[in-house]
Amino acid sequence: MAVLIDPEKIDLDNIVPFFDKVQLSIATHIFVGGSTDINSQTENVVIAIKKVTKLPVILFPGDVKQITQKADGILFLSLLSGRNSEYLIEQQIKAAPFLKDATLEILPTGYILIDGQTVTATQKVSNTKPIAQKNTELILNTALAGQFLGKKLIYLEAGSGAKIPVKTNIITLLKDNLSIPLIVGGGIRTKKQLENAFNAGADLVVIGTAFENDATFFDDLKK
Repeated sequence: MAVLIDPEKIDLDNIVPFFDKVQLSIATHIFVGGSTDINSQTENVVIAIKKVTKLPVILFPGDVKQITQKADGILFLSLLSGRNSEYLIEQQIKAAPFLKDATLEILPTGYILIDGQTVTATQKVSNTKPIAQKNTELILNTALAGQFLGKKLIYLEAGSGAKIPVKTNIITLLKDNLSIPLIVGGGIRTKKQLENAFNAGADLVVIGTAFENDATFFDDLKK
């Protein structure tokens, strides 16, 4: 399980008690990033997090400005579900000179936006539409294309604040047909939804909004 930290939303003054709860939970990774970072806080947030946890800190950047060498790794995302070249390849080209000499572990990731029945920040920023959950064939073929292109991970994202998470039949379909790990996030707000995603085949489940809205959610996810 990965805890997603949005640099625009976390209160650094409360980071110690927040991570006291993280350490007692089943969390295995920390993701840092968001669709935007207007105040350029990503690096400061990563530095603060590294002081309070030994869990791997992985960048989940919305754009090249959110990259910092202070993290352990980076999801090198390509938005496969959209057709906006800026997020298919242009941001990646801009990041390449920095990453060439960085010590970050680079994790090529096929990012697929799934309709969570709400307009997400990712959708607005990328100017792309999510794939409808009923269109399972397109979701599968998009994921397979990512794998054949050499991606090391596939990330199914319903988006922050999604009203519904990625459905379990979609997770199982991809798990049965892919040979690379599957990350699932967006709209997961209960322990049951988390368990459903794992049982359906997700290798890593990302929780963000649930913790932002209610830090006691960690109490349900103790080791």
